[in-house]
Amino acid sequence: MRRIISRHPRATWGILGVFLLGAVLLGTAGGAVPIPLERILAVLGQELGVADSVGDLSPQEVAIVMEVRLPRVITAAVVGAGLALAGAIFQGLLRNPLADPYVIGTAAGAALGATLAILASTGLATFGFLPVPAAAFLGALLAVSIVYRISLVGSRTPIITLLLAGFAVSSVLTAVMAFLWLLNDVTLKRTIYWTMGGFSGSGWSKLAVVVPLLLGAGLVSRVFTADLNALLLGEEAAAHLGVEVERRKLLLLALGSLLTAAAVSISGLIGFVGLIIPHSARLLFGPEHRPLLPASALIGAIFLVLADLFSRTLLAPQEIPVGIITALIGAPFFIYLLRSYKREYSF
Repeated sequence: MRRIISRHPRATWGILGVFLLGAVLLGTAGGAVPIPLERILAVLGQELGVADSVGDLSPQEVAIVMEVRLPRVITAAVVGAGLALAGAIFQGLLRNPLADPYVIGTAAGAALGATLAILASTGLATFGFLPVPAAAFLGALLAVSIVYRISLVGSRTPIITLLLAGFAVSSVLTAVMAFLWLLNDVTLKRTIYWTMGGFSGSGWSKLAVVVPLLLGAGLVSRVFTADLNALLLGEEAAAHLGVEVERRKLLLLALGSLLTAAAVSISGLIGFVGLIIPHSARLLFGPEHRPLLPASALIGAIFLVLADLFSRTLLAPQEIPVGIITALIGAPFFIYLLRSYKREYSF
């Protein structure tokens, strides 16, 4: 694969940071009721106490920015970062460029958990979450645990067995979910909308729970960059380099699954972010995981903030599920990558 590796990495990081800041400001300004950028900055300055209060700011503007737009945009950014980072981890761990965060059952487990929570129709909250996000989070982790147990061969987890177990468990969970859909039309409509992904229910309380999980997992992932680089050479070669292969595979599997489950719990299922964004990061920084992981997170955050902005503005005031936007953008881009680099593709 041809790689576009920057000769000025610091400049590249700076450009990505500026793009992310610009995407956040655009996402906060755009919507069914556009708000000028200077008004956005005035609200933020006033709320953060770094600028004098602006007398002509209306309560409606402050409420839209601080209670609706800003938490939604930040949610999109952290979900995009989490899914892209998880995708980079899984592609390195499984040595498969087509791997994504949902490859070992997380999507099916989360969807079934959300379906069960919708059927239960309870108003109880769990650790600040409503039942649907909490059930989706637990369902995703439970599905991955089942896949891991099934794929064990003695004390080893062969990659091919892990992938096949993920496919089998996903099929069973999807069948159970489809059966539950048949029992209740209301559940069918709500669950299908949830599986399309979106941020309409975003809020500071959800972010307060999920951001520490995603941030902590992202920081921990830096510890495993050398192991991921070694695993790209194959398990035997990694073992010769001193990597405790099975232990590291389990830890990386848990880390990627935690990132995915946390992201999915507040956004629903959003495809292609964890598949195409790591490829984009490799074009800029190459296959070495030390720059690849944070680059994937940054680009994923930018991409999903902009995708959410499109979902809110293309047919405003009607909102398009963001999963549709990511599929419309992601699928052609991924086909382009395959056609452009198929002869030279390598990690």
